[in-house]
Amino acid sequence: MTIYPNPPRQEWPTLVQRPAKDLSTLRGAVGGIMDYVKARGDAALLELTSRFDGLKLEELRVSDATIAAAAEQLTPELRAAIQLAKANIERFHLAQREQASEVETMPGVTCWRESRGIDRVGLYIPGGTAPLFSTVLMLAVPAQIAGCGEVVLCSPPNRTLGDIHPAVLYAAGLCGVTKIFRVGGAQAIAAMAYGTETVPAVYKIFGPGNAYVTVAKQLAQLEGLAIDMPAGPSEVLVGADAGAKPAWVAADLLAQAEHGDDSQVVLVVASLEQGEAIKSEVLRQLEDLPRREMAAAAIANSLILVLPGRQDQLDFINAYAPEHLILCRADARDFAAGISNAGSIFLGYHTPESVGDYASGTNHTLPTYGYARNYSGVSLDSFVKKITFQELTVEGLRQVGPAVVTMAEAEALRGHARAVTLRLSDL
Repeated sequence: MTIYPNPPRQEWPTLVQRPAKDLSTLRGAVGGIMDYVKARGDAALLELTSRFDGLKLEELRVSDATIAAAAEQLTPELRAAIQLAKANIERFHLAQREQASEVETMPGVTCWRESRGIDRVGLYIPGGTAPLFSTVLMLAVPAQIAGCGEVVLCSPPNRTLGDIHPAVLYAAGLCGVTKIFRVGGAQAIAAMAYGTETVPAVYKIFGPGNAYVTVAKQLAQLEGLAIDMPAGPSEVLVGADAGAKPAWVAADLLAQAEHGDDSQVVLVVASLEQGEAIKSEVLRQLEDLPRREMAAAAIANSLILVLPGRQDQLDFINAYAPEHLILCRADARDFAAGISNAGSIFLGYHTPESVGDYASGTNHTLPTYGYARNYSGVSLDSFVKKITFQELTVEGLRQVGPAVVTMAEAEALRGHARAVTLRLSDL
């Protein structure tokens, strides 16, 4: 981790840059995969699974019996933990439901807005280096609350057994996922985007993935499919005061670094001595991590900012716009009032980012790569459409109609004006 002692503001634009990966080089290959799936459907999915995963599958869809049997393959402790996490995520997202509120904008003119669940959504759950069953909870729970008619899940099969991890299946069954398919990568995104003989086409795709999945989602979006948000590698920024324990802060930084070698962690402190102490602790804890090599690569791309001034710290954090922001500070709530750009904020000494990843209740699908400047994380709103309504009485049409006619005539839209004047004349 490189330490930057009180860098001048003109250097900040360089410091907030993430390690860049040029995804444009993948567009040709990913576009070819998507065209192949679009043209050949299930046959393409089976062939690509054989080519990329080394598995010759006969069935893409996971049977109901396999999903039901998944629970017995988990320890009671893991089942209980998943159930607890689901309950907290459900409680938090249930509170996001909005009641329709009618507004009389003028006498006789009533307007309101109602939510409708997206009819069919697709969830992509990576299989790669870890089975992300927690992401199933984060996506399927709000989809269920929103009333999405069909929830389709795709996840790559294990290369040895040809199955999806039982924890993923158990979480999916617990949250009402409708159909589960053993297919991963760009081909899974293509299947959900275009539909095949067995995989339904969806209206919006959610979920993280590698560079191929990211590019596939981008290409699908260009063709009119909605996606959750732009995505890059995972990241955390920790803002620590003098009272923060170096071991705790180091553990928070490494918890993010072990996500992948392209993850980035950033530390903001007020003194060089504190920065050096935390850096030493990071290197010490790194030694016994099972994913040490991956975390070490991420740490090599990371940085420590020494910014003595409180306003400088706030301004740098807002410029960086982190996916996860841990404020390991005694005054965390007060300090957070100055934060405008962050995906999710973790307040105080006893709130590690890990709790948000799994079980506090907030959603861990968050904007990365600086997109927290203009995107929110996944919420109940991500799974619904908002439809507006208006209803006019005779009095309402008489009140607002003349203004509508005047505006329509000024825009040379005679048909718009006539739709009002005919009614007014009949009244």
